[in-house]
Amino acid sequence: MKKQSYTIAENRLVATKTYKLVLEGEGLVDGEFVNLEIPGFYLRRPISVCDAEEGRITLYYKTVGKGTAFLADLPEGSKIGVLTGLGRGFDADACKEEALLVAGGLGAAPLYLLAKKLKAQGKKVNVVLGFNKADEIVLVDEYKALCDSFELATLDGSAGIKGFVTDAISAMKPNYDFFYTCGPMVMMRAVCGALEGSGEASLEERMGCGAGFCYCCSIHTAAGTKRVCKDGPVFKKEDIIW
Repeated sequence: MKKQSYTIAENRLVATKTYKLVLEGEGLVDGEFVNLEIPGFYLRRPISVCDAEEGRITLYYKTVGKGTAFLADLPEGSKIGVLTGLGRGFDADACKEEALLVAGGLGAAPLYLLAKKLKAQGKKVNVVLGFNKADEIVLVDEYKALCDSFELATLDGSAGIKGFVTDAISAMKPNYDFFYTCGPMVMMRAVCGALEGSGEASLEERMGCGAGFCYCCSIHTAAGTKRVCKDGPVFKKEDIIW
């Protein structure tokens, strides 16, 4: 874990209640998520890392409460405190040749960085994204430019296949030797139940410290009690107790 100060280079609305936040600072960020220090709020906000380059982090977040609403109003050039190096991420090496990535909503953000890693290793990447409706869609163009096959689903049918990500998976009929998923818990439960073989899922829980000290994000797994922020948020399919 490392505490740094970053400058907001971009903070703009890209979909309904959804913002793209680009931070600039020194060094290369590691970890699955960062914790943002929002002025006037006691607890930091954990946000998954969508992309990370030298001195630059890209995040996506939704305005769901007072803290994220305040964050959305911060202008470019503002300084913000960031805790980096948090969480255990996806294991790109678990995929041997071809991966399936399944995301719901803003679960598309952390899977994008994984997709880049898999492609850099010379592996094929199949992607399925699901959203409630078209005005919530993000990162579709970025995924299409990167992956080998792509399918989109919306619950109301306003874009792509009408239905769930599981319907889009059935339409795609992808080949894969390992799968990765991130999104709402009910979606990931359905994905892990429907897909054969091994995979990983990135879980969500309310976090206090984000570094494993407070234990408020503890869950029961097949391997015992684990902290989502420290031992996860990514867990193997077979270890998750839904």
